[in-house]
Amino acid sequence: MDKTKGKKINQEKVDSKNVELVNLKVQLARALADYDNLRKRVEREQDSTVKLASSILITKLLPVIDMLEAAQKHLNDGGLAICIGEVKNILREEGAGEIEVKPNDLFNEQFYEAIDTVEGNGDNNGKVVEVVLPGWKFSDGSVIRHSKVKVYSSLEKTTSVGSGMNRA
Repeated sequence: MDKTKGKKINQEKVDSKNVELVNLKVQLARALADYDNLRKRVEREQDSTVKLASSILITKLLPVIDMLEAAQKHLNDGGLAICIGEVKNILREEGAGEIEVKPNDLFNEQFYEAIDTVEGNGDNNGKVVEVVLPGWKFSDGSVIRHSKVKVYSSLEKTTSVGSGMNRA
């Protein structure tokens, strides 16, 4: 009888240890998952911080590039053109690039800012007339600076009822 009682006690200890082992395995799996999530979150935060710092620096450099390009239009200097190209290459290496826009592209408020409208016909309504200032974005599509453009707008004459005023 003592042997059965002893086996029963040993079996209870084994069962207890197995339950404890299963619980420890579950805790370990949760801890590893938590650690992996933490590692991923820290990586995302670091990437976000680097992107923010790059964005701030690029935003400060863009007016300088704009001035150099304006000077280049008047001077047509080869050395200045090389310098502008090198600065733009550095920005591209940092993941930034100019927003592609040309006349007759359909206005896209995600990337463009309309600073003026030009009267046009119905066919070209909402299309870009001229790029006044190029925009820049990161390779992931987030905008650093919107392209400043002039847009065609078809203006129809309407009469305001009750006010007696005509709008053109």
